Amino acid sequence: MSFEVAIRRKAQAFIDSLPEKDQQIVINTLDRLADSPYPGKGGDKEKLVLSGGSFAYRIHIGRRYTAFYTIGKEAKLVQIHFVMTIEQAHKKYGR
Repeated sequence: MSFEVAIRRKAQAFIDSLPEKDQQIVINTLDRLADSPYPGKGGDKEKLVLSGGSFAYRIHIGRRYTAFYTIGKEAKLVQIHFVMTIEQAHKKYGR
């Protein structure tokens, strides 16, 4: 099952601000979500329960970055909402 991966503007702006090597690592990791967006064994992905009972997901990218995304099953769409450093993610969303 293959999904389309769409990156929102704010997330893309963050990626564009990174050094070129880090950009490649982030993009390669996000591209892999097209084939496997759901958490599973041995992965860096986690399902998050939001207020109101909705869901989002997060993935650690290397040991430096975190991306937050949603999955549209019907549309087969993975939408990347935020990419930030792990430190920023911990401050904003807790550990």
